[in-house]
Amino acid sequence: MWQIEPSTQFNKDLKWYEKKHPRELAAVLDNLNRYFEQIKVARHPRAVQAGYMHHEPHGVVAIDQKGGGKDLQQTRLYTFADPETSMLHLITIGGKKEQSADIKFSSDFVTNLPAI
Repeated sequence: MWQIEPSTQFNKDLKWYEKKHPRELAAVLDNLNRYFEQIKVARHPRAVQAGYMHHEPHGVVAIDQKGGGKDLQQTRLYTFADPETSMLHLITIGGKKEQSADIKFSSDFVTNLPAI
């Protein structure tokens, strides 16, 4: 059974987005819920496709704000679905300006996950 595991960085970002960009946060969380429901029934998490998903290095998937309404700032929630542990890791949330750093942070996060 799949479970969600937020990182310390994700929890920090979540608090900041709740205060500064609540509409963008609501949009990415709605898309996260859709993604989570899809991976629970998929044969493999990488088989899931949607317009709000962006595949990044090391199996990281960025969930964006698409479908959340007009005039939202570009926002991405970086995740990693580990099929071996059935764990969806929530890594970080960021905007367009932080995108390169967030992708690097997320890739490093996945690389440093303990092996089973």
